[in-house]
Amino acid sequence: MKNAKTLLQDFIQDESGLTAVEYAIAGSLVVGGLVTAFTQLGTVTETTINELCTAADGGTADGSLTAGCNSSTAGG
Repeated sequence: MKNAKTLLQDFIQDESGLTAVEYAIAGSLVVGGLVTAFTQLGTVTETTINELCTAADGGTADGSLTAGCNSSTAGG
């Protein structure tokens, strides 16, 4: 039977669980990056769509609309 010192040395040198932890950290970094990218993409897309609606509806520079994308007749 191994003594406590040998068990402690074996535990310190054992790296079998390290790979799983590394994959978990890498995976969380990838997910964080994707969330950030899609959030930014959504913001840019929303801004672009709003600008297109304003232009198509004959909106004014202050953002007011006479009808169209943001009105009740547009289905929104």
